[in-house]
Amino acid sequence: MATISGKSFWCLCSAVLILTAAAAHAEQRLFESVQVTPAGEYTSGIEGPAVDLDGNLYVVNLGRQGTIGRLAPGSGASEKFIDLPEGSVGNSIRFGRDGTMFIADYKKHNIFAVKKGGTTPEVWFHSDQMNQPNDMTIARDGTIYASDPNWRGRSGQIWRIEKAADGAVRGQVMAASRAMGTTNGIDLSPDEKTLYVGESESGQIWAYAVSGSELTNARLVKTFERDTIDGVRADVEGKLLIARILKGSIAILTPNGKVKRDIALKGKEPSNLAFGGKDGRTIFVTQRQGGFIESFLTDREGREHCLQRTDC
Repeated sequence: MATISGKSFWCLCSAVLILTAAAAHAEQRLFESVQVTPAGEYTSGIEGPAVDLDGNLYVVNLGRQGTIGRLAPGSGASEKFIDLPEGSVGNSIRFGRDGTMFIADYKKHNIFAVKKGGTTPEVWFHSDQMNQPNDMTIARDGTIYASDPNWRGRSGQIWRIEKAADGAVRGQVMAASRAMGTTNGIDLSPDEKTLYVGESESGQIWAYAVSGSELTNARLVKTFERDTIDGVRADVEGKLLIARILKGSIAILTPNGKVKRDIALKGKEPSNLAFGGKDGRTIFVTQRQGGFIESFLTDREGREHCLQRTDC
């Protein structure tokens, strides 16, 4: 009788796990979440998911703080993509229309840029005036809006960072029509006229009209329980998807705050989410407790996925 060596058996088991995960993902039903990576791959700082047009998912803090992990399409396990410079820790990842990856470094107050096809993080913007850059969203013209919470002071602000005509990258704190709480999850509406900001400590989602470097016409969209919201994403219809950390779900809201659906997750501490997949309708969710990724299919493409396509 033929025998299987320990190494061959390990490889066979790994292959089976990957194929099983890929098959489960392929057979997913709408709004039904499945776990797609093993528990413990990422630290409790798992955050900032973003997907490129090739379908690769990038997530911060694989194995240890200060790394960026990558999950290839159909894979059941992540691999290390890059290390950030010593002392830097990522919290958010977003892609610009040209494929540049932007990373918010909350420890060293940087926004890094990694050119498409590259692996070297370069400082795109830095300010000592930042509390800690948290989440980001990017407009069609490349303007970055970054949330900047002061957790101890239970306050926050929004930075507007853009590349000027002379090539210099400049940033400023946006003037707002109200005093903000702990700014966290953030995204633009599809027409980019509205900026949605989640305030974690109060559990509130606010909408602001974007007027240059000012945020005006503040409107309360929805109030959840305190400390139960984190990442925010918008789809191409303008619906908002909210990571309900400590509640174990993703809430889908209309722009006026009506809860259309509350999607139960495998994990109980979703920190953030991102749109990906071939048609931009796969939601990837990072789970703080357990350090893994799960996903589900939704009915509309994500604004951020659409942004990367030249025909969108």
